[in-house]
Amino acid sequence: MSEPMLGVLMLALLCIAIMIGFPTAFTLMALGVFFGYLGFGDLVFPLLVQRAFAVMTNDVLIAVPLFVFMGYIIERAGTLDRLFRSIQIALGPIRGSILLATLATCTVFATATGIVGASVTLIGLLALPAMIRAKYDIRLSTGTIAAGGTLGILIPPSVLLILYGAVAGVSVPRLYAGAFGPGLMLSSLYLLYILFRVNTDPNAAPPLPKEERTFPVGVIVKNLVTSFLPLTFLIGAVLGSILMGVATPTEAAALGAIGGLILAYAYGKLTFQNLKESVFLTARTTAMVGWLFVGSSLFAAVFARLGGSALIEQWVLSLGLTPFQFFWLAQIMIFLLGWPLEWTEITIIFLPLFLPLLKTYDIDPLFFGIMTALNQQTSFLSPPVAMSAFYLKGVAPRHVTINQIFRGMYPFLAIQVVAMAVLYYWPDLALWLPQAIYGSSTR
Repeated sequence: MSEPMLGVLMLALLCIAIMIGFPTAFTLMALGVFFGYLGFGDLVFPLLVQRAFAVMTNDVLIAVPLFVFMGYIIERAGTLDRLFRSIQIALGPIRGSILLATLATCTVFATATGIVGASVTLIGLLALPAMIRAKYDIRLSTGTIAAGGTLGILIPPSVLLILYGAVAGVSVPRLYAGAFGPGLMLSSLYLLYILFRVNTDPNAAPPLPKEERTFPVGVIVKNLVTSFLPLTFLIGAVLGSILMGVATPTEAAALGAIGGLILAYAYGKLTFQNLKESVFLTARTTAMVGWLFVGSSLFAAVFARLGGSALIEQWVLSLGLTPFQFFWLAQIMIFLLGWPLEWTEITIIFLPLFLPLLKTYDIDPLFFGIMTALNQQTSFLSPPVAMSAFYLKGVAPRHVTINQIFRGMYPFLAIQVVAMAVLYYWPDLALWLPQAIYGSSTR
């Protein structure tokens, strides 16, 4: 068997192993070593060591555990609870105030942590019981929570964008600057849909009792000052230092981790148990990402050495696709991969297959990365897998069915498809801010 065909067989076996459920990182390493040995003998062993060392010395990846720790410690500091309560009190007189408070909380919390499971689970525990008591429409309520909880995939400091920057060689600060516009656009589209629903269908969100929607101004201000302002100040300091070039993403992530500890201490939540849990979860998440990087790096090196990358590139070019067709074909494939795979696996393993072709089709890698992040957020809301729905179902009351959650997510899924189309035809939404701050280069 020729070397390029070995590469194709290697890729096919990877897909089969992932579908069966083998651990992805170790499957990548096993296939890389086995096919590398078949293709070029003992050289594969020094290559494994070299790839592992390259991952360990990648400065960009240091930001991952720091941002993850920042998210976990802020989560355990009870900030989400405080934030939701204060926004709900402030928006009390408005129809659908709990829905609006949920979306606002998810948007702000997305800038503190990109952990979708934690966001959906926590806001589900906080907001869904209140919506059910207020007799809000179940489908609209669950759809808002499931969609809002996924915003951390796109809105900085997104860990996905850090990984994409490391894989594609694109500046993480540029990616962060580019993600703000699309992220806020998506959140605004969600807001407009919710306002439309609650104002055209009175039964979707009945008014709250007077005692639950009317509070003294002093109470509103006090709650916002003690919950909203500290978190937004921390987020502003972290992201502002990155965008303004004062600190690298790694340095800003360290600042965020320290700020999260200070916030937890101020709220009386900096206990040994909370600290231990945050460190453990951070180590687990980081180890998963690190081993995925080592495995995918070896797999990609062997795959390229066998000629598999060149074979796929030649096959794609032989289709005679236009840049428009290639771009959307890639996005459809990424969307479908989001059903069986986590976003980490898609970003680290499969995106490198598309990246060499971006230059051929004159596609900006920064723009492609932002669209891919938006796309992978869409996959969280797409049945039959739709992990956001299952996260929410795990904490929802028994009478809330998975089909109700799915039906509630469909309008938000449609909104995300619209957002992808808007972003494609209005790329300056993602490209203007990076160009304004850093110039025209995408690297």
